[in-house]
Parts: sequence; C-alpha cells; structure tokens
Amino acid sequence: MSSPVAIVTGASSGIGLALTEYLLERQWNVVMADVNPPKEQLPNTLFIKTDISSWDQQSSLFSQAHAWQNRLDFVALNAGIDDRDDIFNTISQDPPKKPNLSTFDINLYGTYFGTKLAAHYLSLTSTSKTKPGGKIVITASAAGLYPLEVVPQYTASKHALIGLVRSLAPQSQPRNITINAVCPAMVHTNLPPSGLMENFSQEQITPMSTILRCFSELADLEKSVDGNWVQSGRNGDVVEGNLDRLIYHPAPERPQSSSYVNPKGMEAWAATYRERNIRWAKESQSKI
Repeated sequence: MSSPVAIVTGASSGIGLALTEYLLERQWNVVMADVNPPKEQLPNTLFIKTDISSWDQQSSLFSQAHAWQNRLDFVALNAGIDDRDDIFNTISQDPPKKPNLSTFDINLYGTYFGTKLAAHYLSLTSTSKTKPGGKIVITASAAGLYPLEVVPQYTASKHALIGLVRSLAPQSQPRNITINAVCPAMVHTNLPPSGLMENFSQEQITPMSTILRCFSELADLEKSVDGNWVQSGRNGDVVEGNLDRLIYHPAPERPQSSSYVNPKGMEAWAATYRERNIRWAKESQSKI
C-alpha cells in the first residue's frame, strides 16, 4: 500500500513548513505549494510554485498532485497574508483610491478555490479498505473568533473561513470528506511585521507543537496505517490552538424562534436551492 499524500499550501515557511515536516516524519508524501520554494529540498516532497489566488494555478497544483502518486488523502489549506489596505487611517481630503483586496483574494477566495478542488480530487482516491474521500483542514485564526481591530481584512477573511467550514460540513459528510478549521493564537511565523513578536513574552506565544496537535486531531494524522484511516467523525469543528490548549468552539445555538434555520427549515432551503442550481445549469448548457 502506497503512503498517503497531502497537499499543504503556504508550505515553505511557518505553520505550513512545520506541518510538512510533521507529515514526513509519519511517512507521508507531501506536495508543497507556495509562491516561494523551500530553503531546502525535503525528501518525499514535490514542490509546485502556486499563487492560490489564481484558479488556474491551483487547478494545475491539484492535477499534478493527484497524478504524482495517483491519490490524494489530506489537504491543508494554510496559505494566507495579513492586511494590504487601510480604511480609517488613510482618510484625507482626496477621494480614496480603489482598495487593495489581495488579502481576500488569497485568504478567502484562494481557500475557496482549494476547497472546491480538494472535494473533487479527494473523491477520486480509494484504497482497498476505504471508500473515496479524505480530509480538509483550513487554517483560520484566533482572529476568526475574536475581533483583531488592527487587521480588519485579515479578521474578516478568517471569520468567513469559519463560516465556510461550518456550512460545508453537512454537505461533505455524505461524500466521506471531513472539513475542519484550526485557529492558531499567536505563533512564530513570517506573517506579522518584524518587531511585533518582541513585544510579547515567550509565555504569551503558542508553541508550534500545539498547532500541530490541532491538525493531527482534526485530520487523524496519527491514525493512518498502511495508507488507511480510522475515521474519527470530526466534521465542521473549529479548534483554537492557544498556548498548550486545544479549545473547541461550537457554532452558536440557533434560537427556537428562528425556525427558518432549524433542520426542517434547512430542508426547504436545500430543496429550493437545488432546483435553482439545476435550472441555472440547464440554462448555462443551452448557451454553449
């Protein structure tokens, strides 16, 4: 049985590199995706230069990754950047220029691209003991749980990723695909500007080992035996890695008065949207 295969985006540094090394120690093959190559070539890896904000580049990434070992088992959608624009601190007498939205292009749209592609290619992988499927873990952030007013673009994008995970999980479950989110607290990475981390004591910084525990728990990385998993059933979970703790954050409870989002109400939503999407698909085909 061949070793399982993972894609890790943002794999050349920080959390992505640490996760890659963690997987390699456990006999995984890892496709490393990043705009920058790693400082050194790691064994059992395939580096593919990828700007995740580009659909075409990500589509090529997933196609090459699956062809590499003819399988794909786990996707860590980890790449991200912080804010590239400001609203209130740049007000002047002149009308504002169009804002730089690359934070959303990468953190939100790029992750959405990766999720859509992962759903397809994970569905193509089946071993002798498992039906097609696999695992997706998205790197959100503690800023997706609590407002971080200094970086509103980053905060908004990470809040959106948590909503994406929670809303996709019921759809992914029947396809044997799990999707979960890890929310790192303050960790040593290349993301924050230089000098920021020096303002905090070592006791305030979360060790990388805690974040790796989050990934391992959400994706059962320790339970891969001969390329096969024991499914834990975790799906739609959001876990914060904070210091030495893993804190699970359940979705807010739906009030009884909001019947439109209770299970029966959601059945009506699903049926209506399914009919609309079928109609749109037919209309799209008729125009070709």
